[in-house]
Amino acid sequence: MGTRTWTAGERLDWSIEQLTVYSSRLAVLAVMAGFGTATLLGTVPSLDIQLSVYLVGMIALNLPHGGFEHFSNLRYRGFPFGLRYVGLYLLAVGSFIALFFLAPVLALGIAFATAVAKGGHGDLHVMDALVGTAHLQSRPQRALAALVRGGAVTIVPLWLWQDTYISFSALMVSIFDPEAVPLLISRIEFGTPILLGGYAVAALAHLGWGFLSAPWSRSWGRDAAETLLLIAYFAVVPVVVSIGLYFPLWYSLRQSGRSVQVHRDQSETDDGLPSVVVWGTFIVGALATGLLAALLWWLAPNPLANAGLRAGLVAFYTIFVCLIAMPHVVVGQWLDRSRGIWYVP
Repeated sequence: MGTRTWTAGERLDWSIEQLTVYSSRLAVLAVMAGFGTATLLGTVPSLDIQLSVYLVGMIALNLPHGGFEHFSNLRYRGFPFGLRYVGLYLLAVGSFIALFFLAPVLALGIAFATAVAKGGHGDLHVMDALVGTAHLQSRPQRALAALVRGGAVTIVPLWLWQDTYISFSALMVSIFDPEAVPLLISRIEFGTPILLGGYAVAALAHLGWGFLSAPWSRSWGRDAAETLLLIAYFAVVPVVVSIGLYFPLWYSLRQSGRSVQVHRDQSETDDGLPSVVVWGTFIVGALATGLLAALLWWLAPNPLANAGLRAGLVAFYTIFVCLIAMPHVVVGQWLDRSRGIWYVP
């Protein structure tokens, strides 16, 4: 796995790829500061406004980037690999849809775990390329770093935003089976102390282990600062907004920088699919994504979960994102051992 080390006297790098990292930190800090101030002044935006922010962030800003990650990954891979890749992806999506109908509570749990994997494992590769991982010197250390980074997305909001968290989780399950909601609520209430306690231990272990591996190193300092920033962000910002803006302002922005760095470091020959075929596939993929959303809407017994329009759309879109995120991680990265969507040479 590629890693990047830093010298003590290294100056700030103002390249485009590094600017995405600086911008992600500044954006998350600005959102956190804004909502922190609003909370102190008693002027937190209404839930309807928060729902609108989520929909804009996740649909308009983040969804196109997911398609680009696959586009970038498949660009130089050729037909046989591309066909297997797409076939596995569709099989995973179909299986996950079936699981939501058969066991929605279990499926939602897998979806939340996928968010942890996507946020944490994806960010780990950004650290490899742009932030530095000299302090992460073993596979268990890297796995712990990914768990802590990704866990901030779905575990930390349980700390201060549990009511909203449970409400929207219930809406997501209600899309498929309203009678499963009591089971979901009991599972969340039972698991919350365990998850929060376990996450706190994991975060302390991650920061302490990294420090012992490379005391006061620049890579450890940056990792510690970013980790604490993410924890504070998801604790301070209402969960609907924090998740809705995390993926475009942090995940997608930083992955774009990683992609630029990879192409800068590696000269790839154009020996894969012809450009017209690649772009055609990208367009077909976009249309297929829209058709999948329409199919889910048609199949779901309660696509809006019997809620208001905006709340129902947030619940439905979150389920839809979960359905495509699981194969995004499993097929796009974990089964693609030679490259993957988060490739770092």
